[in-house]
Amino acid sequence: MLHIAILDDYARVALDSADWSALRGKAEISVFDRHLSQSEAARVLQPFEVLCTVRERMDLPRSLLERLSNLELITIIGPSLPNLDMDAATDLGILVSHSNAANPAGARALNATPELAWGLIIATVRHLTHESRRMREGGWQSTVGVMLAGRTLGLLGLGRIGKRMAEYGRVFGMTVVAWSQNLTAEAAEAVGVRRVEKDDLFRLADVLSIHVRLSERTRGLVTARELALMKPESYLINTSRGPIVVEADLIAALRARRIAGAGLDVYDVEPPPADHPFRTLENVTVTPHLGYVTHETLRVFYSDTLEAVLAFASGVPIRVANPAALTHARQARRP
Repeated sequence: MLHIAILDDYARVALDSADWSALRGKAEISVFDRHLSQSEAARVLQPFEVLCTVRERMDLPRSLLERLSNLELITIIGPSLPNLDMDAATDLGILVSHSNAANPAGARALNATPELAWGLIIATVRHLTHESRRMREGGWQSTVGVMLAGRTLGLLGLGRIGKRMAEYGRVFGMTVVAWSQNLTAEAAEAVGVRRVEKDDLFRLADVLSIHVRLSERTRGLVTARELALMKPESYLINTSRGPIVVEADLIAALRARRIAGAGLDVYDVEPPPADHPFRTLENVTVTPHLGYVTHETLRVFYSDTLEAVLAFASGVPIRVANPAALTHARQARRP
């Protein structure tokens, strides 16, 4: 009997998002609906042979993996997980199974983040969170928003999500410009966008939305220097990954009102501490990393997860991101 832990299922939808009955008689499933600290995880996850993760919600460093002596399989969404020590998993003989990129439902799920990003733009420039809170407290309007039509949308990244954002921008009557390290003028023009240089992107954008992947090239890509190029009446939106923007620099710019505001769905540490400035700054709209969190997307995620776990439980070959782990004797680590 396998013991399976589904981690960070904040909305408790994992068991309804796939038909886990296929594992009946083969496994016992435990769902954790809150984030576990590293010390707590080392204690409560000890009995489990399988951990099912959701994107980057749970850090899995070597220091934790070494303490989970029963662990044999970790399932991840996508080809890799930045906060999983893959070398450690391989050394310890822990298989890491990645999701099925060919899942046909995945194409529709790609709309989730750009839809959230566009909603965050509107909520930020029209101060919807602030005004909604005032209404609930018995108050009435106290802010003045801006229209998007006729303004410039700057896209830091023009991949699949960036291209969808460009479509939304044009529908709203915005001029769209973009930059990324590898973006060419021809590729931008093909989707109705003008490529500009990085500094010009920050100077021109009334709304600057970030859509690049977190990597060594993009970590800390937006610093105080880039923020200083932005207009005082401009807004920064980040639904990609927190560390792309130097957090302390953004906080300083927001406090000094060097930019009008920010809409943030991602953070350096998730969830951020209860006393984090982003939770209290009046010119910030915050959401708790909701970009991919839709019923449609999570059904894709958990269906792929179930497929991997079922194959593992049945003793058939599975997709693994670290095939070298297959050569390690996992049993040697047991007491």
